[in-house]
Amino acid sequence: MGNLKKSSSESMMWNLWHGCHKKSEGCQHCYVFRRDAEFEKDSNVVTKTASFNLPIRRDRQGLWKVPSGTLMWTCFTSDFFIEEADEWREDVWLMIRQRSDLYFHIPTKRPERILSCLPDDWGEGYENVAISCTMENQRRIDERLQLFRELPIRHKSIISEPLLEAIDFHQGLGPWCEQVTVGGESGNDARVCDYSWVLNIREQCVEAGVPFYFKQTGAYFIKDGRLYNIPRKLQMEQAHRAGINYMIE
Repeated sequence: MGNLKKSSSESMMWNLWHGCHKKSEGCQHCYVFRRDAEFEKDSNVVTKTASFNLPIRRDRQGLWKVPSGTLMWTCFTSDFFIEEADEWREDVWLMIRQRSDLYFHIPTKRPERILSCLPDDWGEGYENVAISCTMENQRRIDERLQLFRELPIRHKSIISEPLLEAIDFHQGLGPWCEQVTVGGESGNDARVCDYSWVLNIREQCVEAGVPFYFKQTGAYFIKDGRLYNIPRKLQMEQAHRAGINYMIE
């Protein structure tokens, strides 16, 4: 998350619309589709949620319900740049401008749509907005990295989660990227994550001077040639215990 994460003391989810379309290999076992299926809900239908205007809600005293300085994890049950949300996004940018005292982290698998979806006054980016692009395998690195790198975004980061194979950034990392986050896949149908892939990405980050964060092992984790089945509640803890995060002050 980079500089925005360091600046905030509180965090909150803001899922302003729900529903998505599987975009790439990392979407195969999407938790949103998995959870919706339990309620026989069609995850491909994109709808605004009851939380759409959450950042600008006030209490009876007229004070903001979301405290100043809060980090808003934005649109984690859809994609912020999905086509169906085009008619709603202008109102979202208005709320983000109005709440310049909040920080917004927006992940996406659709970097090719970002430029056409930015507001007129965006310039090189809003100071309170970070956008991260997911790149889970080599195919998506080759497809998305250069495009994302060249976009006018003040705070950029990369998410390689679920990490599906060894990946090479082709020395394309640099000061423009505030952090690379890596993690394995969770769930009963999770695909394997190999610790050697994680360490290789860390090495590329260190060489480029880019912060690296190992978020979680995933359910099936290979280390030194041995396969481990790690319970969901321990996956983040085990990643933290590896002690390989690389942060730059």
